[in-house]
Amino acid sequence: MVRLHGFCAVESKRFLVHEYLANGSLAAHLFQKGSNTLDWKTRHSVAIGIAKGLEYLHEGCRDCIVHCDIKQGNILLDAELAPQIVDFGLAKVPGWDVSRVITTMRGTRGYLAPEWISGAITSKVDVFSYGKLLFETISGKRNIEELNSDMRNYLPLQVANPIAKGEEVLPLVDRRLNGLVEMEEVCRACNGACWCIQDSERDRPTMSQVVQIMVVEKPSIPRSFCKL
Repeated sequence: MVRLHGFCAVESKRFLVHEYLANGSLAAHLFQKGSNTLDWKTRHSVAIGIAKGLEYLHEGCRDCIVHCDIKQGNILLDAELAPQIVDFGLAKVPGWDVSRVITTMRGTRGYLAPEWISGAITSKVDVFSYGKLLFETISGKRNIEELNSDMRNYLPLQVANPIAKGEEVLPLVDRRLNGLVEMEEVCRACNGACWCIQDSERDRPTMSQVVQIMVVEKPSIPRSFCKL
């Protein structure tokens, strides 16, 4: 979590003061033209760091906190390229509500879990968003940038199919890495990402399971993909 140093409230003006994060957003490093390419070791470390942050929010705090807007733009990198989760403007504490669930749509297109549409949601929406973020971190592509009507170029589907069939996943890794990756880590990351975006929140792992890289069995393809 980004460290908050203080705040300022003068009439209608409101400011939050947090630590300076010299390397900007993860989105800029992955998607901005001319940006420095993050090597695989850094990407893997960043992915684990984000998972640890979400594990703390969901399981380490006195009350579970749901961020509700996990995406590359809300991950900032410090001078050592360690990730910090920022922008809690949409965050929710379910335990503070009588219903203990969230029913209002929030978040960013491309990262939203399906239950946002169908009804009440839980902290598993952050797990879903993390899975989408993980796909992007592996590939260096936005998961909706090549979306078309038949979804053949939908990034999560491109990863899920080879994983389910036991095929090579290296072609899905960001070409800027020139194949310089740890394949076991890549396979586990792809595997974990597929579990995180399962249609049913009950089938998704907890963030503590993601942190421990405990999901090693082949995931099932989300049911919605089977119709494509």
